[in-house]
Amino acid sequence: MQTVRELATHSADIRHLQSDMDKMTKDMEEIKDAIREISKTLSEAKGGWKLLLVVGGIGASVATFVTWAIDKLN
Repeated sequence: MQTVRELATHSADIRHLQSDMDKMTKDMEEIKDAIREISKTLSEAKGGWKLLLVVGGIGASVATFVTWAIDKLN
């Protein structure tokens, strides 16, 4: 009789553990999706920063040339 009770208790415990594992699996998938989205956003931002640096460098070069040209003309 005690064996039957123990088996029933273990069966309930296993169901609870399985339920918890299912929830954890779902949560892990959501976290993976969030990490993918963050990674995508960061990779897009990297390209934006590179473009900003190039445009800034070109602007600085043009400004330096203009300043140099004005100085030589005077």
